[in-house]
Amino acid sequence: MKKMGSFRCSGPKMFSFLLICVTLWSHRSGSSGASSSRRPNIVLILTDDLDVAIGGLNPLNKTKKLIGDAGMTFTNAFVASPLCCPSRASILTGKYPHNHHVINNTLDGNCSSKAWQKSEEPHTFPALLKASAGYQTFFAGKYLNQYGHSEAGGVEHVPLGWSYWVGLDKNSKYYNYTLSVNGKAQKHGADYSKDYLTDLLANMSLDFLQYKTSYQPFFMMVSTPAPHSPWTAAPQYQNSFKNTKAPRDPNFNIHGKDKHWLIRQAKTPMSNSSIQFLDDAFRGRWQTLLSVDDLVEKIVKRLEVRGELNNTYIFFTSDNGYHTGQFSLPVDKRQLYEFDIRVPLMVRGPNIKPNQISQMLVANVDLGPTILDIAGYNVNKTQMDGMSFLPVMEGKMNGTSWRTDILVEYEGEGRNKSDPTCPLLGPGVSECFPDCVCEDSYNNTYACVRTIAPSSNLQYCEFDDNEIFVEVYNVTADPYQLTNIAKTIDKEVLEKMNHRLMMLQSCSGQSCRTPGVYDPRYKFDPRQMFTSHSWRLSRLRQTLK
Repeated sequence: MKKMGSFRCSGPKMFSFLLICVTLWSHRSGSSGASSSRRPNIVLILTDDLDVAIGGLNPLNKTKKLIGDAGMTFTNAFVASPLCCPSRASILTGKYPHNHHVINNTLDGNCSSKAWQKSEEPHTFPALLKASAGYQTFFAGKYLNQYGHSEAGGVEHVPLGWSYWVGLDKNSKYYNYTLSVNGKAQKHGADYSKDYLTDLLANMSLDFLQYKTSYQPFFMMVSTPAPHSPWTAAPQYQNSFKNTKAPRDPNFNIHGKDKHWLIRQAKTPMSNSSIQFLDDAFRGRWQTLLSVDDLVEKIVKRLEVRGELNNTYIFFTSDNGYHTGQFSLPVDKRQLYEFDIRVPLMVRGPNIKPNQISQMLVANVDLGPTILDIAGYNVNKTQMDGMSFLPVMEGKMNGTSWRTDILVEYEGEGRNKSDPTCPLLGPGVSECFPDCVCEDSYNNTYACVRTIAPSSNLQYCEFDDNEIFVEVYNVTADPYQLTNIAKTIDKEVLEKMNHRLMMLQSCSGQSCRTPGVYDPRYKFDPRQMFTSHSWRLSRLRQTLK
């Protein structure tokens, strides 16, 4: 055994983690010791493409027991955008996409661009935790989809706010990838024992917990590749769920005839090969999640062994949901429906009673404010759009003082390009899968208000397309969103939702947290409807005809 300051590196598993161990040791002298160790530690485990609507939590028995049963499960947790990069940007900044300006997964969409690095990275919640709250911060896993791109500074770029950085070069992989370890490239191959990314992230997280400085509180973010494609399971799990298929819910393999054109173009019924493809994908996703379950168990047990579990908040969530065959779309996200925008969220920690279920409406823009609130940082000093739900977890807030609506927005990919998978479809589409069913297009650009209140459970969406298309769903009566009621809903309700959408799409900071249309504190003035964008007004008039 070789001692390095107060850090010890030993054992056969350490050979692939030696670099990070050395880095931890070399950075120790530069850490701040001004913070009290009594302040809580915080862990955020972020999965990639994990749904809740089609059974994504079913394989995660350990996670549900160790986090959900030990704390609070949120049944109405949503993302501000149903795609990796804009959603992750919302988590880090606490802002809606129209404020952080990351609109999709491309560099042109501001994903990990130089502009993002200059304008937003200095103000993320990890940067505030490190600079102003005195936390040690550790990141391991997928950051933003274009991280590591040569036009974004390569893997040498280490985002502000991280004491220890292990970032994946670009998108999710399980083998044959490159990591940035504090700005230095570390290449990995296809040897399960040392390269399987989910397990590697687990072991690096354990190393951090072992060798971190003891007198500082810490924030640890572990961002797994699973269950994102290519759905490569660990060897011991490759035969799991042999008979599992994608759920045949009422919206499976049906024609979305009253929905926007991208849904209407899907082929119904799907071919046998398409169904086999999505069933295999569904099974592969569940298999990869078994390693995530192991990761959660390892982190919780290490915290318990070190006597830190009772003083640590652990969050478990995802960057977006997913679909496999809903409305005959094979596999992807990017859509406005529940299966893509609703995500799992479980939290355990000090002052959170076990076995709690909350139906409060929360969004991923709330994670940053909540974590800062836990750390004792004044959230009102930030420009974040979200709200801290720490009072909800501690039982200090009820539904009458909480929000009733959130914003979901997305700008589609595919402008001025053709998908090479299906060249005959022409420009403007992307993410084309078997039988040339395309999951995205440049005019798959929309904004929605998702409302959950005692008197209503609604979704109102507007598309920025040539059809002036509107979709509205009563999710209580129609949980699978089979029927678009935009033409039949009460016109006053439609006007209110349109007005609320206009307000949310132009909101910033505190104005994003004002009461919604179903909150008794909100006073609706229909005269205010006509002061916003003309395209919204023409869309609403078209719908009301």
